[in-house]
Amino acid sequence: MADGTFVNDSKPLGAAGFQRPLRLRIDVPLLLIISTLVVFGLLMVYSASWDFSLAIGRSPSYIFTRQVMWLGVGLGVAVFLSFFNYHRYQRLAIPIMGSVLIALLVVLWINDIRLGAVRSIFQGSVQPSELAKLATIIYLSVWLYSKRERLNDVSFGLIPMAAILGITGGMILLQPDLSAALTVVILGGLLFFMAGGQWRQIILVCVIAIFLGWVVVKVNATGNARLTSYLEGLRDPIQASYHVRRSLEAVVKGGLFGVGIGRADTKFTGLPVPPTDSIFAVIAEETGLVGAAFLVGLYILLLWRGLSIARRAPDQLGSLLASGVTLWITLEALINMAVIVGLAPFAGNALPFISAGGSNLVASLAGIGILMNVARSSVEREAEEGRIFSAVVDLRRRDRRRRVSRPRRPARPAE
Repeated sequence: MADGTFVNDSKPLGAAGFQRPLRLRIDVPLLLIISTLVVFGLLMVYSASWDFSLAIGRSPSYIFTRQVMWLGVGLGVAVFLSFFNYHRYQRLAIPIMGSVLIALLVVLWINDIRLGAVRSIFQGSVQPSELAKLATIIYLSVWLYSKRERLNDVSFGLIPMAAILGITGGMILLQPDLSAALTVVILGGLLFFMAGGQWRQIILVCVIAIFLGWVVVKVNATGNARLTSYLEGLRDPIQASYHVRRSLEAVVKGGLFGVGIGRADTKFTGLPVPPTDSIFAVIAEETGLVGAAFLVGLYILLLWRGLSIARRAPDQLGSLLASGVTLWITLEALINMAVIVGLAPFAGNALPFISAGGSNLVASLAGIGILMNVARSSVEREAEEGRIFSAVVDLRRRDRRRRVSRPRRPARPAE
């Protein structure tokens, strides 16, 4: 008699007796945007790197193969972090930031000079300054979240944050990497603003940062040369730096629809580092203004989606992490593209998900993993609130049928 009376727990039933669909809680728009950027980036790295690979004494596919390898590493990190609860960074922020600062010290100690700067370890494979940007976002988000009640007290807010940014930016500046140091400072200011910092403190920070930046540029030979070249280029594009002149040449050759993928010739005739810093110039030449506008549109969509996730975050920590990662990636893209067309002083920022380079690619994908985790947490919270609401509603309409019987009319007496 007891046979066949058990319930199969492995297949939970929905409200109407049907199996509930599996929900992976993935932000599909963000996934589509990043997938498009990554695929487009691989295509352009392959097009821009084979001649450069031969020039450094390697096989034609050397840089492309390394990019695919680092993409695999970055995707693994992104998947892991998308399931890693972002609230755990409250315990890990200090170790993460400490590890990055140690790595920056190791860079200065090893003194491996490449392209006139000391930025990498492991024979150029890892650039800690790229990892420092993401680590700064994580650390400052956690720190600002923990100090949110006393953030507008100068002794608890502005001064400690300035010390954090000063130490990190100063160590990066010693390499020297002016663009990375500037990015770290800008991100710190944006996070302080989004955390609720007072306007007078923000204005004070901006004034101090502009003054110190001017001093650094004047004292630093590289920064001074870049600023002078930029100002001359604004007055007369012919007087701009060699890098900008060749980049503008590539943009002009591309026209509206480009010369075709793989058919650009500027990358063969002296365009500096086409697979990395100058890859946007290669894109503009091979795909034209249409392709360049398509890429800009992808970054605008990423900005929209990231800020939407930040707005829906369950708490301020999630909002700071999501907005920090989003603004970092789009800021890097904006600086890179502005430099190529002569709208900003030359900087060594990579074009996220597009430029060849393992450190930037892995760090950017790690940031996307954090962004995905914030989105997952938002969906889970909304699902829980929906289940609570449904539990109330289901008292009457669990499967669109009434659960409480109506009072029946009394039967008519027989005539």
